[in-house]
Amino acid sequence: MLTLLCALLLAGCATPPPSDGQDVQRLAAEIRNLGPDVDPSEADRAARIAYSYTAQLAQAYQITDPPLIHNAKVNKGLRPRGLCWHWAEDIERRLQQENFQTLTMHRAIANADNPFRIDHSTAIVSRRGDSMNDGVVLDPWRYGGVLFWSPLVEDTRYEWVPREVVLEKRRQEQVTRLKPYTGG
Repeated sequence: MLTLLCALLLAGCATPPPSDGQDVQRLAAEIRNLGPDVDPSEADRAARIAYSYTAQLAQAYQITDPPLIHNAKVNKGLRPRGLCWHWAEDIERRLQQENFQTLTMHRAIANADNPFRIDHSTAIVSRRGDSMNDGVVLDPWRYGGVLFWSPLVEDTRYEWVPREVVLEKRRQEQVTRLKPYTGG
């Protein structure tokens, strides 16, 4: 019961910001601002897809609850998908299908080393050749199927680490745990 109460309280913090109908244009402008060599048509297409695909996934994932409640339903087998890494994986895959020439997709994880918070995964779009730190976070999970986006440097809610760094660290930890005992 206490767990459910905590989840409900945390879920109450996940209210999406109000939308004024200009969200796609603002995201496109932010992506264009990644650098002068970003193709404006690619930025526009990436923004449109990020919003439309988020809406499509929200329906496919059967989102009816705040993120943490939905996570519990996924983990119990009551919903097909919708964990943060599902969102990140699916939106990254969809945007990669566009074969952008001036944009690159990245994946990142936050809270991987924090024992008191659940890992959180996201996709990030940057200018081709730039690191994820120069990019824009695309996070459909944070507000339960409503796209949150922000330049990574302005996303103070999470400390994003490249996904490959987190996975390599976990792999190394697992190797260390599995090393046979040689006595001593």
